[in-house]
Formats: sequence, C-alpha cells, structure tokens
Amino acid sequence: MFESPCKSIDVLNAWSESQEELRETQPVSPRGTRKRVKAKKKKRKQQQQNEKRSVSAPQLCTDDADKGRTEKKHRPDEPIVRGIFQIGKKSHDVVLTETRVTWTPIQPETPTADRDVKKQEEYVELKDVFAVKVKRRRSAGQQTGGTLLGITLFQCKKKGVKLKEHAIHLSNLSADHCEIWFKSLKEILSGFKNRPKSLKVFVNPISHKKEAYQLYLDEVAPLFKLADIEADVTSKSHASALVVCVGGDGSVAEVAHGLLLRAQMDAGRDTDSIFTPVQAALPLGIIPAGSTDVVACSVHGIRRAVTAALHIIMGHHQPVDVCSFSSMGRLLRFGFSAMFGFGGRTLALAERHRWMPPSQRREFALIKTLANLKPEDCELSFITSRGAEDQTKCEDGSWQTRQGLYLNISIMAIPCLCSMAPRGLAPTTRLNNGSMALIAVGNTSRSEFIKHLKRYSSTNNQFGFSFIETHTVKAVKLRPRSQGSWADDISEENEECESKMVPMISSEGTYPWNIDGDLLEVPSELLIRVHPQLLTLFGADMEEAEEAPVKCSCI
Repeated sequence: MFESPCKSIDVLNAWSESQEELRETQPVSPRGTRKRVKAKKKKRKQQQQNEKRSVSAPQLCTDDADKGRTEKKHRPDEPIVRGIFQIGKKSHDVVLTETRVTWTPIQPETPTADRDVKKQEEYVELKDVFAVKVKRRRSAGQQTGGTLLGITLFQCKKKGVKLKEHAIHLSNLSADHCEIWFKSLKEILSGFKNRPKSLKVFVNPISHKKEAYQLYLDEVAPLFKLADIEADVTSKSHASALVVCVGGDGSVAEVAHGLLLRAQMDAGRDTDSIFTPVQAALPLGIIPAGSTDVVACSVHGIRRAVTAALHIIMGHHQPVDVCSFSSMGRLLRFGFSAMFGFGGRTLALAERHRWMPPSQRREFALIKTLANLKPEDCELSFITSRGAEDQTKCEDGSWQTRQGLYLNISIMAIPCLCSMAPRGLAPTTRLNNGSMALIAVGNTSRSEFIKHLKRYSSTNNQFGFSFIETHTVKAVKLRPRSQGSWADDISEENEECESKMVPMISSEGTYPWNIDGDLLEVPSELLIRVHPQLLTLFGADMEEAEEAPVKCSCI
C-alpha cells in the first residue's frame, strides 16, 4: 500500500490489494553461556537505541533546512538527507544525494570495517527511479489510513534491451522521517524534464486481435498510474498533445503523419510543393500491438508493452529519420518505409480478402503472389548519400537511373527490426543517420527469390545475390513503365506459370505500394525523400531485435 504522506493515493490494484507486512526482525537468543546471551542483548539494545535516535531525528544534511533546496543547490555527491531504514532483514545507513540513494549495512566495528563497508555498499541512480510511494499495511477493504511501513522506490532496470520495474523497500515506522525522505525524493524526480506528466493514448480498437485496449489496461495503464502520469484514452489521434499510440505499424504511421502534417500547417509549409518539412513539436510514444511492429522493434529492440511503457515513463528520446512520399508535386504522406512490387502486390491481395483472419490472410496473399511471381517494368532513379548536399533541389545531374525488370524494391529510413528479420529488413541503415536504404531485387527465378526471403530470418547475408543491388540514398524516384490491367484473382493456369519477362500491371492504371503496412495506390511516379531526425520517438537506437527468429511457414 503506497500513498502520499499528506493524503491517500489510489494506486495500482497490484499494490493496494497486497496488504504486505514487513515484520520487524526479532533476534533469537542462541543457546550457550550466560555471558554470550548478555552480550547479544547488550548489542541489540545499543542497536535499537541508535535506530531510535535516527528515526526520531532524521538528519537533514543542509546548512539551513528552512531555506529549502530551491535556494541552495547541492553538489551531485553532497548528502541531502541521511537516516536509518530496514532493507530486507537488516538495518542500513541510507544517504540521499542529488544523483543517487546509497545504503550500507549497519554492523559492529572491526579491524577490516572500512574494507567490508565498501564491498557491501549498494546504490540506485535516481535517473533510473520513476516513482516513490509511501507504503502502508491495510486490512481488506480499507481504502485510507493504515499502519505506516516506510517508503518504496520504483526503479527501471535494464537487462539487454528489456526494461522492467523493480521495487526497493525502505522500511521505517516514523511518519516524520518518511515524509522528509518522500518530499526530498519527489522534488528530485520532478526535475527530469523529458518525463511526461500527461498523455493522450490513441488505441487502435482492431489491433492485436482486437485486444489492444485490454493490453493497454493490463500492462501499460498500471505503470502510467504508478508514475503519476495522467493518461486520457481515445480512439482518435491528437496532433496537439503528447500522444502514445497503442497499435501496429499502420497505426503508428497514421499518428506520425498527423503529428508531422500539423507541424507543417503550423509552420505555413505548402504541402502541394517540394518543400523542406519542419520537425514535429512533440515526441511520439509507441506501445506495440500489431502483427509485425517494425517501428516499435527498431526503437525498443523487443515487442514488449512493459518495455515500451518504461521508455515513455523515463523520457528516453530517440530522434528518427522520416520519409516523405510525393506524386506530381503533391505530398501524399509521411512514413518510415515503402515496398513496391512483391511487397505491394502481397499487401494489395491481402486487403482484398479482409474477411479472412489476419494470419491466414497474410499467408494466403504471400503464397498466391509467389505463385504468380512476375517482375515490374520500371525506371528507378536515386541520389546517393555522397552525391546530394541539397536533396530538396534534386538536380538532374546528381540522379543515377536504372531501367529494367524488378521483383521488389524497398526504401527504408529505419532498420525495420522484427521477429522475422532480427537484424532488420534494412540492416545497413540506422534510425537517425540521415539516409535511406534502397534495396532493388532484380528479375530472377522463383526459387532464387524464395532463398533471398528465407535469409532474412537467418544469419546469412540476405543481399548476397547477383540479382540484388543496395544503395545508401537521400532520394528515390520510381516510375512504372507499363500500361494495362491486372487481375487480382489468379487463374489456375497463371498459378503454374513462371514467366520472367511478362511484367505485372495493376488495374485502373494505379500501382500498389506498401507504405508502413498500409496500401497506397499511386497512378504515376513516386518521389521519396529522407528528412533527418524529423520526428522524436520514445526509445533508443537498437542494433538488433531481441526476438526469437520466426520463419514463415508458407515458404
């Protein structure tokens, strides 16, 4: 049971219902001589007197406590307050400074005391602490009051890429003592500027098998409440508030586009032209609740709601590069990645069969598109990172152009880590290196193309084929060169056909693009540009996803 010393705080059910007891350890007199018993009693009595003095009169390490810490700045290693708490089953001397809480076991003096103390000293950095609560023991059904047990610190601990919460219990029965420590800790924790105080939580109701909201309630909301963050849940994205998106890549891209579009409108940018966009004013938080979650994996290294929530609570900011997608001089959307050819066709076919369960729909579309694998006839132009000092001008002389048949073309501004590609769909790029990865898969046989796809989940180089070329680029233009119609329903004859020269053409003169998992039909040339650090996400730069590799059962 945790609450403020001044008034009760209704905290997590996990804590408020736990009625936890920290019993004072009662020493047991050992069998032996009367002298040993007396010595034990004398030692115990002396220790209790020391504890009583410290508890009744907590030591404020300031020249003038009444002036408050706002008027007197402390050095990082200068003690602010000191006292005795029980941690575990032992009494400890606990010291608070501006940067950490340090505790040392209280023990009798010995010739090697200094050496032993150094070995047993423990501490927690306050930059890793996200909450402090007063702890009480309450009976069943009791909402307020209760027996004071002490205070508890909640720490964000890191193990690999995984973040988890860890409680440190400091037991002391003195209300005055605990109040001084509570206020001192709260004042320090409130000074971390990147940590949010309030959030708009956008939940996609159909993500995570329509369980995204329940995922948020079970794993994320309790942590936000513990950290005293006001969270307002909504099904509509808000571009004017600090937003957390609970959903998959499509939901994240939608909210990111809204934030960036609002920033351009506020800055007076003309989106019907080739313009230089401004950065979004607010960071975006992501709680993974989709089928792939490449954006979340790229900034968290793992698909885990608790890790994502703790990145938000701790205020871990990670600048991220973003792509703009334009056609005929008009902005279509902002996003992180795009696929044309096989990736676009597979998504388009899956969208035509939305009546099927999501996993079955994806496998069906993948198998059907592989069965009718055909190349795209297009003109591909790009500006490499080394040859574009000003990508907004897009001078003709700096473009490199290829014409031919391609099975798939990927353009990605982030590594796109996921369980099917732990090293990323684009392992050669980073979150904020100011460039995109261009991966062009030329025309080849179906068997060779499948070998390329399988290598994404292995340690082998997925690009180590003669029909694949990769480039680090600033801008890409792709113009399909075919005209005609394309039937989505594949006949039995076409399923058996493996033509390497007949290009695939979409209906109504439009071509399907897979933009962050969303289908975008583009009738003509598409211009893709990268904009360095245009958006800030809650997370960190990850080299590899800590996920068990998942191989697609269909190939």
